[in-house]
Amino acid sequence: MQFEFAAATRIVLGPGAIAKAGPAVAAMGRKVLIVSGRSGRHTQVLSQIFRSLGLEYHLFRAEREPTVQMAREATSLARQVGVEVVVGIGGGSAIDLAKVVSVMLTNPGDLMDYLEVVGRGRAIERPCVPWVAIPTTAGTGAEVTSNTVLAVPEHDRKVSIRSPLMLARLAIVDPELTCTMPPAVTAYTGLDALTQLIEAFVSTGANPITDGFCREGMTRLARSIRVVYRSGEDLQARTDMAIASLLSGMALSNAGLGLVHGLAGPLGGMIEAPHGAICGRLLPFVMQANVEALVAAEPGSQALDRYHQVGQLLTGRPDADVSDAIHWVLTLCHDLQIPGLSSWGLRQTHLDQVARLGLESSSTKRNPVRLGLDQVMDLLEKAF
Repeated sequence: MQFEFAAATRIVLGPGAIAKAGPAVAAMGRKVLIVSGRSGRHTQVLSQIFRSLGLEYHLFRAEREPTVQMAREATSLARQVGVEVVVGIGGGSAIDLAKVVSVMLTNPGDLMDYLEVVGRGRAIERPCVPWVAIPTTAGTGAEVTSNTVLAVPEHDRKVSIRSPLMLARLAIVDPELTCTMPPAVTAYTGLDALTQLIEAFVSTGANPITDGFCREGMTRLARSIRVVYRSGEDLQARTDMAIASLLSGMALSNAGLGLVHGLAGPLGGMIEAPHGAICGRLLPFVMQANVEALVAAEPGSQALDRYHQVGQLLTGRPDADVSDAIHWVLTLCHDLQIPGLSSWGLRQTHLDQVARLGLESSSTKRNPVRLGLDQVMDLLEKAF
């Protein structure tokens, strides 16, 4: 067995951890770009911390999921003011945008030179400007991943830039920052984390380190996701979710994902739906399709055994199997009020294109079994 493992240089996790942001950032540089999400609700606290230390800071707000044009604008601002450190505070959109700004400040050329699928796919050659990730949601794990996802509206796609050189210098995970998330956002981000944990666990790239992360993450998420959906101020449950999200990010970054994320890319480019809502809706149907294909082709496979383990981890029952896992996920999505894909504006005529693009996705390469177009069309019909 041979594998590699990479993560953020330093991770600080716990209630009140945001207080460590000031001294840590000051040690990296004096001119800071703060990239925040749409609400920017925690930016004021961070600004006060930087102001008290005499740091010069500038703000850029990601009003929606990041696009190539938005990334260009944020990078242009950072260059104009001579930024030395980038801080992303918010959900996955803010953190992904901070990540791409930090890498484009040191690498030549245009963003399209480095984008997969629709760009030239050049390798990142130079280490990025130091950057710090402070998530305020619990789902994407973007604070510890080595890729960033950008929407390219002219291609109706979401695509990635990826490199180990993009990893954060510091990730500050403060569960208190997630307590103000509304129920819907809590549900969507939590389902993103769940999907990442399950897909990384059954991935062909799974390894002993990521396995441990996935098992621990699924256990914590299973006992806490409904709690935080009903009672957002429960700090212990929020801490569970923050840890699960962090572990999902480290797992996916090192083990890869699968068909859910392969399909979520093109779907995210076609409809205005939260990424986690798409993943949650697809997850049980992709699990079912994968299991049926494994039973038919590889009934004794390790992947099939891992799906049985998912059932045991999610339900807490040692006798649970994959059917229990699928039922648990379906019930969870019902409890969290996750609608069908058609409710977000997807049309029946889109399904063939989504299926074909999903099968070509880099994420799908790590799916535990190869599915055909008919099988993918069938699961999309069920999720529709």
